[in-house]
Amino acid sequence: MQKQNIKTLLNARWVIPVDPENCILERHAIAIQDGRILAILPRQEAAIRYQAEFIMDFDRHTLIPGLINAHTHASMTLLRGIADDLPLIPWLKNHIWPIEKRWVSPEFVRDGARLAIAEMLRGGTTCFNDMYMFPNVVASVAQECRIRACIGLIALDFPTGYARNMDEYLAKGLQLHDKLRTDPLIRTAFAPHAPYTVPTHALAKIGQLADEMNLPIHMHVHETAAEVDRFRSEYGCRPLKLLEQLGLLSGRLLAVHMTQLEAKEIECLADAHVNIGHCPESNMKLASGFCPTVQLDAAGVNIAIGTDGAASNNDLDLLSELRTAALLGKGLSGDASALPAARVIRMATLGGAQALGLERETGSLKPGKAADIVAIDLGQPETEPIYNPISQLVYATSRHQVTDVWVAGQHLLANRQLTMMDSSDLIKRARYWKRKIITG
Repeated sequence: MQKQNIKTLLNARWVIPVDPENCILERHAIAIQDGRILAILPRQEAAIRYQAEFIMDFDRHTLIPGLINAHTHASMTLLRGIADDLPLIPWLKNHIWPIEKRWVSPEFVRDGARLAIAEMLRGGTTCFNDMYMFPNVVASVAQECRIRACIGLIALDFPTGYARNMDEYLAKGLQLHDKLRTDPLIRTAFAPHAPYTVPTHALAKIGQLADEMNLPIHMHVHETAAEVDRFRSEYGCRPLKLLEQLGLLSGRLLAVHMTQLEAKEIECLADAHVNIGHCPESNMKLASGFCPTVQLDAAGVNIAIGTDGAASNNDLDLLSELRTAALLGKGLSGDASALPAARVIRMATLGGAQALGLERETGSLKPGKAADIVAIDLGQPETEPIYNPISQLVYATSRHQVTDVWVAGQHLLANRQLTMMDSSDLIKRARYWKRKIITG
């Protein structure tokens, strides 16, 4: 039998495709051609069938789909640690928003996004969903770095350096969407910040545009009890009720945080197929509350996992979020069997892809899908012995064990080294911004 010539063949100790859930393929290989997964098959069979230009052996590794950071503010890496140990509203009003008002610019966003993308790639993230000012700049950086991204078309009811008013936010967002619509790695989503920062008429318009353009809506919703109470006193209802009245509860909505939910609201979310963006570590650090993930999962609601921004986390480490999400779900529910390891891995991969409308492109390892793949070395003292690689990934593995990352078949992290970015320059620019912000 004549061998088929292909670009790349990855041989691994384990392959975890995510779909079907809890599946572990031992001593399998992934064949890659034209940036896509051609086949997943036993290693011996792959050696007979394919002649690869690049063959890589990962005898201590598991290969998983690239992790998807379903909610972040990438450029806020430059504000990491600047105002810690504060609740959300004082943190935002007294520290973050004043700093952003003074310093956020295209240059700030460019340097912050580069730093964030480097951190995410080194932690196994191959796709991120962003919400921040100057989304055009974030998109440009993502293109340079070859990472997959969903760029939020930010909308706020107050002026920033990016836009003066709601009409300008929306006009710039639509212009950016048109510019990016043919990019194979970048998609867009409407990103109204929250029900309390975007007026009702603007939310209604965004909902109409999202329906017409078939775009996701990415928004903070029910983040804290104080926010919900304040909204109810001003509008006479809870934020989710208003979104329901506006027709925004649908499979296009990615509602982030959702720490304040009543049982009837969970039923409503399930019926409407709303996606939830769960950010467990940021929620705990800001004492915002706990998203009822066990109840949401039991109701059939799709859950994705995000880090939030590095200013409130303080990292972009999705492997850490997996462990926190699993343990938090068990602890809050009093059920050790809740949110098993395979389920939370799905949340951070296929769950994120589904929330962004990317489930046909990425989120699982399957022939025909993009080759967004992460190699994780489990053959370390911290993760031996290995009885179940899925459990080991969630409960014992560190992001520093991520050795290699591919996005659409392009090798962006090779043996822990970034192939498209200069780490020393990233650090230099981060220190430059620290001096600038501190000295005023």
